[in-house]
Amino acid sequence: MNAPLDVLAVAAHPDDVEQTCGGALIRMAEAGYRTGVLDLTAGEMGTRGSPETRIAESEVAAGHLLLAWRGNLRLPDARLENTFAARLPIAVKIRELRPRTVILPYWQGRHPDHYRASELGYEACFLAGLGKIDEGSSPHRPARVLYSSIYANVTPSFVVDISDQFERRMAALLSYTSQYGEQETGARLFPNEGEIRERLAAVARFYGNLIGARYGEPFVVRETMEVDDLVTFGLKW
Repeated sequence: MNAPLDVLAVAAHPDDVEQTCGGALIRMAEAGYRTGVLDLTAGEMGTRGSPETRIAESEVAAGHLLLAWRGNLRLPDARLENTFAARLPIAVKIRELRPRTVILPYWQGRHPDHYRASELGYEACFLAGLGKIDEGSSPHRPARVLYSSIYANVTPSFVVDISDQFERRMAALLSYTSQYGEQETGARLFPNEGEIRERLAAVARFYGNLIGARYGEPFVVRETMEVDDLVTFGLKW
């Protein structure tokens, strides 16, 4: 069995984490942590790209993200439902990968798959800690659950400085040439490469500015955070 992951990001579609928490994943990998991504669907209902193409592109992106592991459950795109049958395979993966920290999408959003992925991931983290849920693996419950809030109009609990990781994050996102390459299919729905770069840079600049950095990614926690040292904890005034 491979070594446990330190951080696992759960997302509805390939290319979601590249937009929301890819920079933080790269920074953690560069710090020596083992990181991974579990995509729940292959995005087969999207305007562009086949499931096989999108999964192949996600593997290329995984290299840019410096991931130790990436997988796809192939749950039905645009039809994610919070059922036990959907939660169980996620819980089994969490028991297999044994992450210390799990990153989920923010629990509100325009796309139903995104907030369903948040619900599924949270409840799967709980199920993964139950001894009798799957006799083929041992219980494991992550120590902390974080929510990537980059597209939510909420005050973040904290922001990760991704100034040094932003360009690598963009390279990961642009690995999805079926989605962001120049083509006529869905041209009115999809921004071109220059536009997507400008948009994501603007958002990352906004959050970076909150902590005095060039680029940042925001996160929310539901639980109260504990601080042991009032002198060294991460606060800039």
